[in-house]
Amino acid sequence: MIRRIITGLFIYSVAAILLNLVGRTATKPQTAQLINWQNAALFTLPKPDPVAEAVMHQYLKIWQTTGGIPANQGIWIQTSSGLNLLAENQGTVALPAASLTKIATSLASLNKWGPDYQFETIISATGAINNGVLQGDLVIIGSGDPLFVWEEGIAVGNSLSQLGIRQVTGSLIIVGDFYMNFQKNPAMAGAFFRQGINAKTWSRGFTFKHATMAKGTPKPQIAIAGTVKLASTPPPNAYFLLRHQSPRMTQILREMNIHSSNDMAEMLGKSLGGASVVVEEVIKSTGISPTEIQLINTSGLGMENKISPHAATTMLIAINKYLEPFQLNIADVFPLSGRDKNGTMHGRKMPLGTAMKTGTLREVSALAGAIPTRDRGLVWFAIINRGNDIPKFRAQQDEILSKLTQQWGNLPTFNPDISQPAGILGDSERIQQ
Repeated sequence: MIRRIITGLFIYSVAAILLNLVGRTATKPQTAQLINWQNAALFTLPKPDPVAEAVMHQYLKIWQTTGGIPANQGIWIQTSSGLNLLAENQGTVALPAASLTKIATSLASLNKWGPDYQFETIISATGAINNGVLQGDLVIIGSGDPLFVWEEGIAVGNSLSQLGIRQVTGSLIIVGDFYMNFQKNPAMAGAFFRQGINAKTWSRGFTFKHATMAKGTPKPQIAIAGTVKLASTPPPNAYFLLRHQSPRMTQILREMNIHSSNDMAEMLGKSLGGASVVVEEVIKSTGISPTEIQLINTSGLGMENKISPHAATTMLIAINKYLEPFQLNIADVFPLSGRDKNGTMHGRKMPLGTAMKTGTLREVSALAGAIPTRDRGLVWFAIINRGNDIPKFRAQQDEILSKLTQQWGNLPTFNPDISQPAGILGDSERIQQ
């Protein structure tokens, strides 16, 4: 595969020169890998880096002596420009990649919606409001918000209370894709919402989450007399009460990737159109070969989700380039070593400033991201291990990155946009009456 890429680049470069000499312009390749090469000198070809090669072979030997099959261990290490492939093993072979699948979901989400997109949930009603009683139904119209959680429900309940609603004589009607607390079943999500807007019925989970919200946050007490019902369209007599907006897309993706939430990834995947649409979008926007990415879902659950190490790094680079015009980078949508302590970053010992995504199945441990170095700039990597000792693989992946930065110097350069904090769940500023 790598030889074919190099040969293609050489032929394209020569063709471009000849065509320009006769006044014609060569057609630009529709491949992200080739685009990275267009400003290279004609005969500049990638050369493996001795440091990266030595570290890679050291661990390939370790894995082999402990029963690992070298063909099942995928590695790809390169610089930002793509002009220097530092080391690779099975680099273009699609391997079970677990939650590295969420890199593809993140790229497709940004391409479709943009970094500032917010999902909207509309709250409507049927019937009049008299003396605190809504004499009709409360209607929720969802649009696929994957981060409508406990705090968001409490905030909506308080906004309804500000409208003077204390009781609902009718039912709670759910229309569209409404999720709550990562529950994809709309009836159960509706039951969570019904409970969330009435503190008298709160479970321990609601009580705990309320305690983490801003001091003085009221406890809504809105009782719905009827049951939760599902409908394909809103009642014709429904009228607008509230518009709830989700956190921005970058914040949603960051939350999904920090905790590697399969539910959030599947919710986004449904809104995107499914795994096949995500694959099509990834291939279209990066130019990677279809043989390097094969997905059956958008979360990574299942050994059938396969991504090559090269494809994983290419997608990360594409995400970073997409975010640059917005003064953002991949650390705004992925975990960052030194900033994030929880979720998939817990217990990891990576170089400071490493932006990354993990992937784990029973027999798979994967890690992909970028390490900022003094001598090499941003170094992009993907490591996909196949075997049974997942904790050992994780420790060794961190060791590989540490050994590389020991040679090249650690120079944290990612600066997540300070104007885009993680976001406050339950922020009433995202609710409009």
